[in-house]
Amino acid sequence: MAPQALAGVKVVELGSFIAAPYAAKLLADMGADVVKVEPPLLGDGARRYGPFPKDEPHPEKRGLFLFLNTSKRGITLDATVPTGREVLRRLLRDADILIEGLPQAAVEECSLDYPSLARDNERLIVVSVTPFGRTGPWSRYKGHAVNVAASSGLSLQIGNPDRPPLTLPLSLADFEGGVSGAIGAQLALFARRKTGRGQHVDAATLDVLTTIQRPMDLAVFLSMGRIPRRKGHHRDGHVYPHTIMRCKDGYVAVTAIEGSQWKRFLEVMGMPAWAKDPKYRDRWQLAEHYAAEVDALVEPWMLARTRDEIFAVCRENRVPFCPVLTIDEVIHHPQFQERGFLAPVEHPVAGPVTCPGAPYQFSRTPWRIGRPAPLLGQHNEEVYCGQLGYTREDLVAMRRAGVI
Repeated sequence: MAPQALAGVKVVELGSFIAAPYAAKLLADMGADVVKVEPPLLGDGARRYGPFPKDEPHPEKRGLFLFLNTSKRGITLDATVPTGREVLRRLLRDADILIEGLPQAAVEECSLDYPSLARDNERLIVVSVTPFGRTGPWSRYKGHAVNVAASSGLSLQIGNPDRPPLTLPLSLADFEGGVSGAIGAQLALFARRKTGRGQHVDAATLDVLTTIQRPMDLAVFLSMGRIPRRKGHHRDGHVYPHTIMRCKDGYVAVTAIEGSQWKRFLEVMGMPAWAKDPKYRDRWQLAEHYAAEVDALVEPWMLARTRDEIFAVCRENRVPFCPVLTIDEVIHHPQFQERGFLAPVEHPVAGPVTCPGAPYQFSRTPWRIGRPAPLLGQHNEEVYCGQLGYTREDLVAMRRAGVI
């Protein structure tokens, strides 16, 4: 098989749950040799979160963990004890990249700050993927995706106006932080080719979410002083329609940014009489004052048709409406099946696992899942004895002492 883009790059991961592990996964699926370091006994916190097959908790069958940790080797190590810190330093002396998502107190306790690590390995690239960054007044705050969504201001516009704000679904902030960390790691590799030195990449998930999800809202606030609002299933700050509506067998995403798109949809509906009402012609005003009224006028047409019927007629008339699919429908959708997007992985405990496939395609260096997610401590002997030169007796002693 052709070599992958990051073949030969050695990565150590000290992360938990989503953000840092996802950053490392993106590099691993590009061919990097990623060694995931987990605490002994309990491992990565993601192992304890559901859902599980048949709702039966099992540390090796957590779907999210199985996805986030493909193509990695896994070891256990307690870096909070002196012996564990020395073992970790030994591993990092030969590494190209460290991806970490540790609390600030743990970084200081274990001397994992970039200046300390650079003294041992000046070529080491340290990528921190944390909620609020390694510097600034919030660097010591604990946080999760829900806190980041609220702090970015994005939650101001998610939910119904008469109820509390909501957060982005499925920990999206953590995934976007992971993507930013992976990109930063690769850019630092390019820089190292010229300088011969590593650097610290500080990916604060709050900064990522604010700049990726909210740049237009920030621009509008700075120029006009306008603060986004929650408008239920409608999107604030857009012309009508920008929403999701019911149909005969589910839901359809209804978006028509361009005036010509909206006109073509009205023609598909038979150009109803209400469309000629002057108060409905300015779509900004329509979105601001009459959205619920127009929803009630459009909905009978939607409820009389299935998602596929609506999609077919809208596609034929160049109206960008599309069905909202369930997860099961996505997995079995003909387009995903034809493109081979879903990647089957055989796990030694969980059995066959279907994962999302390549998020990108390279012409010369293929993306692929090299191995399933590791069992807890699966590669201890391979890494400690084969890579770092410890003996099996050393491993037994470290295991008895609770170091690994």
